[in-house]
Amino acid sequence: MPILRLFSLGGPSELHVGNLIWHPPTFERLRVHSLSFELWTEKYRPRTLDDVIDQKEIVERLKGFIRARSMPHCLFAGPPGIGKTTTAHCLAHDLFGNAFAESFAELNASDERGIDIVRERVKSFARTRALGEMPFKILVLDEADNMTGDAQQALRRTMERYTETCRFILACNYSSRIIEPIQSRCAPFRFLPLADEDIAERLRAIAKSEKVEIVETGVQAILEESKGDLRKAYNILQAAAAFGKCVDEKVIYTIAGHVHPEEVQEMLRTALQGNFVEAREKLRKILVEYGVAASDLIRQVHSEIFHFNIPERLKAELVDKIGEADYRISEGANDEIQFSALLAKLALAGEDKKGSR
Repeated sequence: MPILRLFSLGGPSELHVGNLIWHPPTFERLRVHSLSFELWTEKYRPRTLDDVIDQKEIVERLKGFIRARSMPHCLFAGPPGIGKTTTAHCLAHDLFGNAFAESFAELNASDERGIDIVRERVKSFARTRALGEMPFKILVLDEADNMTGDAQQALRRTMERYTETCRFILACNYSSRIIEPIQSRCAPFRFLPLADEDIAERLRAIAKSEKVEIVETGVQAILEESKGDLRKAYNILQAAAAFGKCVDEKVIYTIAGHVHPEEVQEMLRTALQGNFVEAREKLRKILVEYGVAASDLIRQVHSEIFHFNIPERLKAELVDKIGEADYRISEGANDEIQFSALLAKLALAGEDKKGSR
């Protein structure tokens, strides 16, 4: 009679059926495979203030709060993807230690931005006393600049009333959208876009850790696409790594859904030489092959025009025409017609330049 025997899960499992031995996939391999689906933005998110990239002055000020075992209400302002919410998490981890889960909460104000959320969830969390060593808890309101005016007025009163039991950290992109009474109650922290060198260093470190081959042109392409947004840089790198081959600029522009800069430059160069019909054919090829949105392409055109070696006055005139086309497209005008009109103006400007020589 065949004997079935399954060895312990700690080592390599074997299934014996008579004289046959079958080696199923080990649980360790299954675990590693499942982890490959983890978002790199979460996997490589800093856990303490010492791990925060750049923002050295802000980190030093926050470490002062930890040494003093106290802190005011804070207003974190700056572009998206530069570590505002992550820094708030790191501050709370360093401040509360093992009591982090009971002493910290986060709400996204862009989803729950009405006055009811302040009256119910914010107030109920703020008025209960912390159970740990610290006498207060921390509540982070992410994207606080999306809160309605009434909600911000209600929040102002809540911040006043429950200061002893709760400290607020408001994270926003535009501090000007936060009402003055709240701004005056908070210590301001202005987060700056991350330096390209710091982002490039993190990208190379992650690629090495994940065994992803990335060349320098790929790194530079990610920097161009992310524009200081570290979260976006991580996501682009992870998406490019899924291709299973060397990550270069071609892969990055394919992932990002943008046209290669050389093709945009060639189209603009053709137009500036006065070849309007040829430039329009290049435009139609780009729109068909890449399926890129007109709003994205017009931004690329605006960026690439500054790389041309043309007189400053002509460059200023072209940027003015690009701005007009961008406005018309954003108002719902036909994409191809507006781009054709833009190329026609570039061609006429190029002809005028030739005639003035």
